[in-house]
Amino acid sequence: MGTITKTPYRPATVERGYTGRILRVDLSAGTISIEAIPPEVKDFFLGGRGYCLWLVQGGTAAGTRYDSPENVLAIAGGPFCGESSFPGAGKFIVGTISPLTGTFIDSNVGGHFFALAKESGFDAIAVTGKSGKQVMLLIDGDAGEISLVDAPREEGGITVAEKIFEEYRGEGKPWNTAVLTAGRGAKNSFFGIVNSVYFDKKRNRCRSKQAGRGGTGTVMRDKGLWGVVVRSNKPRAHANHPADAGAITAAGRKLRKVINEVDPHYMKLKKQGTTSLVLMMDTHDILPVKNYQYGRHPEAKKIYGEVYEQRYFKQGVPDGCYFGCTLACTKGCEFFELRTGPFAGRKVGVDGPEYETAASAACCGVFDPEYTMEYNWYCDEYGLDTISTGITMAFCCEAFDLGYLTEEDTGGLELAWGNADDLIELVHRIAAGEGFGPVAGRGIRRLKGWIAERHAGRTGEEAEAVRKILDDIGMECKGLEFSVYVTKESLAQQGGYGFALKGAQHDEAWLIAVDQIKGEMPSFAEKARALRWFPLFRTWFNIVGLCKLPWIDVRHPEAGKTAEPAKNLPSIEYYLGMVNATLGTEKTLDDLIFESERLYTFQKLINLRQGAGTREHDRIPLRAMAPVFVNEYESRKDYYDGLLREEGVTLEGLDVPERLKLLQDHRRRQYEHLCDAVYREKGYDANGIPLRSTLERLGMDTPEFVALIEAAARAALPASSLSPEGERIEVTG
Repeated sequence: MGTITKTPYRPATVERGYTGRILRVDLSAGTISIEAIPPEVKDFFLGGRGYCLWLVQGGTAAGTRYDSPENVLAIAGGPFCGESSFPGAGKFIVGTISPLTGTFIDSNVGGHFFALAKESGFDAIAVTGKSGKQVMLLIDGDAGEISLVDAPREEGGITVAEKIFEEYRGEGKPWNTAVLTAGRGAKNSFFGIVNSVYFDKKRNRCRSKQAGRGGTGTVMRDKGLWGVVVRSNKPRAHANHPADAGAITAAGRKLRKVINEVDPHYMKLKKQGTTSLVLMMDTHDILPVKNYQYGRHPEAKKIYGEVYEQRYFKQGVPDGCYFGCTLACTKGCEFFELRTGPFAGRKVGVDGPEYETAASAACCGVFDPEYTMEYNWYCDEYGLDTISTGITMAFCCEAFDLGYLTEEDTGGLELAWGNADDLIELVHRIAAGEGFGPVAGRGIRRLKGWIAERHAGRTGEEAEAVRKILDDIGMECKGLEFSVYVTKESLAQQGGYGFALKGAQHDEAWLIAVDQIKGEMPSFAEKARALRWFPLFRTWFNIVGLCKLPWIDVRHPEAGKTAEPAKNLPSIEYYLGMVNATLGTEKTLDDLIFESERLYTFQKLINLRQGAGTREHDRIPLRAMAPVFVNEYESRKDYYDGLLREEGVTLEGLDVPERLKLLQDHRRRQYEHLCDAVYREKGYDANGIPLRSTLERLGMDTPEFVALIEAAARAALPASSLSPEGERIEVTG
């Protein structure tokens, strides 16, 4: 591999979680530079998602698109990333302008990469420009050198990354090297991922975690960046050089004790990973079946977590994606034999599947764990998001079922429910950019328009009428495909998807368990308050380089004795201990929420700048709120009839289509009222735009931001506006 440029440097040391340095790479100019991070930037943006927001907002403009040279691919850890004495501290963020949404997207990913990048002297990496050829960035913290080199000629993802790893890994310590890369599917789709490849010394092979949502890998490959390699052999123990290492160890020990006591009897993440959620979701009508039409299925037991635990997952080895995490939910399978595609007959190690991958298969009507394992591995190898890929294919299956897609459209693929052979073939075609693959690979939002125009031209049916149905069943919001939970009966999770700044992703507000399963927020007001607080605290995890699962999925035994069990306040005390022991501060939970709210609002302002931050963009498809077709209503007729009676509806004389229409209208009104309530909680106007008083409270009332909200308010639809269904909605507040 030829060297394009090489820059010697002296790695900055880490003090109290920070190096104070950013690495900038301009691929158009082929230059590498290192800059100090100003103290005021550190104090406001903190790290992780905050630094990604700062870099992307500062380097882009309203007209920037995912493939604009000035678009920034930002990679950042936080002050606690790399702390091996506290569970879940290997996380970092990849952020950019998304090809799917047209605004800021970020994805939280684990592995060893950013812990090593920090040891090599950097709190963030910013890549801009475009290379005329595929290149790799090498960060050698041991030698004190940063290089741009020619990328391997071989096209591939993890399989090629493993070869790169072997070439660059540290002598005798292979876990001290990590690689970021994206496969050819990332280059040929809008939902490409970045793979974080690291070495698992217990399994003696490379493994990967994914920055999976919104097309971060697509941007990476569009820039001509094949991958990033980092190497450092500095000691990992308390590598953040905290103010009080002993206090961190004590806080981490307490949280591990809770994990070891609670997880084996509740989520079972250590044995089943997140596939344990399949059983929970299926038994509570939340598992999406056939494009979210239904919430359970008799065959779902074939993909329950116990199946993966017993048949595929190798037990008896620690499975944390970073040192020190005893939750150990990063499950994997050894020696799985592939049956399709370019690697057919090869035995591979599969990392996962996660719940969302298994549930995405159910969304297509497939309940075969062999399919799920194959689908999982190829999506990782190709660099495809298993959620967006799976939900897009489920949408195609329903469009095919309705007659809006034909085999002529799909290049001979019969995209029928449960047709695993043709569905996996579509994955290969998306990755290769062949046939129907490039159409499906643009995601549901663009696919809806393509199908409507093509079908109308073929049959004479009005494109608008077809598009109306496709909008009702196309599970995307802001351009991002829904993550994999049925929300019809959880108003809180409907808002969790609709108000999420990046689009319909659960990492901002995963409330469906506490709302629908546990019933811990029964009142409308409780749901509205939760939709302010939970996104802020969950955002904090992405800012500082921590995994949410030890907090949200492992409830402290004493949490039930508090006024708000869902917040798991006893465990939050351990996080506060780690924060203050690292930084040498005395921060409270209110301080963390305030800091997070500033950055949450900052991201909201980017959405407004990009034209995607108002009420109309917070609306979700009808199927996220209610049944769309009669068959969905009839599958739970007694339940839905009971709900209507509770609303005072007299059902005698009403047929099922009439009852369905009444339910749909009620759910639409309910969601609009939720918008009103949540906007008031957040300090927004009726169109979802932050009030000037909110900016003043947060210390963000700069002339630039005030002008932005004023312009957005002038351009927004009237507060009394038409819903997507044509019904006039009166907005209060």
